[in-house]
Amino acid sequence: MTRGWTLYDPRLAWILVAPVLLLLIFFLLLPIAVMAVYTFFTFVTAGVETSALTLANWHEFLTDAYYHGFLIKTLRVGAVTALICGVLGYFPAYFIWATTFKHKWLLLLLLIVPFWISFTIRTFSWIHILGEQGLINVTLLKLGLIDQPMQMLYTEGAVIMGLLHFLLPYMILNVYVSLEGIDRTLIAAARSMGCTSAQAFREVTLPLSLPGLAAGLLLCFVLAAGSYVTPQLLGSGRDALFGNLIYDTIMGQLNWPMGATLSIVLFVVLGCFAALYTRYMGMSQIVKGLGG
Repeated sequence: MTRGWTLYDPRLAWILVAPVLLLLIFFLLLPIAVMAVYTFFTFVTAGVETSALTLANWHEFLTDAYYHGFLIKTLRVGAVTALICGVLGYFPAYFIWATTFKHKWLLLLLLIVPFWISFTIRTFSWIHILGEQGLINVTLLKLGLIDQPMQMLYTEGAVIMGLLHFLLPYMILNVYVSLEGIDRTLIAAARSMGCTSAQAFREVTLPLSLPGLAAGLLLCFVLAAGSYVTPQLLGSGRDALFGNLIYDTIMGQLNWPMGATLSIVLFVVLGCFAALYTRYMGMSQIVKGLGG
């Protein structure tokens, strides 16, 4: 007890958390609320809207298959990217966890080195790899394996490749943190009871690491589905995702009410996936993975 305050006094807790709550309210909740209200404004012409409330924007989204196609494609690209990240990311994470290398921190350092380079620059680098005059095409042409450059850039495959480059470290970190939380004596116990290394992995290591894998899948899916820069740089118009549609609606058509509607749709859809994960898995694993 110090001057009327106890160590776990709720008043002290509220005082400590108040700055963060204010930041969340003014920079997260309030903008979302304003955007939600804006979805009911009436669009007049480019850059002009009125505060007359209407459901026309929501009716247009719900009845126009054009928007549905973008949303479905975005969810598909996000899911494919997340699944590939899961398959490719589990093995490096397992290697880092299981290795007897004395300086394991070096491996983790190499994993986070890409974050030291601008995401935009890393995305641009794929143009010099996948383009008609890029590294792959030039090499194959010089080897005589192809007669003309292959079309690899400005395709959905190029977009997914760029997203993998961006998201794979997140997956590896989430799985690695989950593996680090496994009590290794459980594996030793399984081996002492006659399990082979493969059986011990299948019965002990893999099930206990699934929360980290699931957290990585959710994180990669949400970030991929909300991506704007990668499909803008590496994809064509037909490879645009929902984020690109939102940008074009707001900045190209200057239709703020419809752009706000599309933004809320993407926010709600991705929020539903996050809510489902939280309901069954909890968010603690994602927080651990982001914290390394």
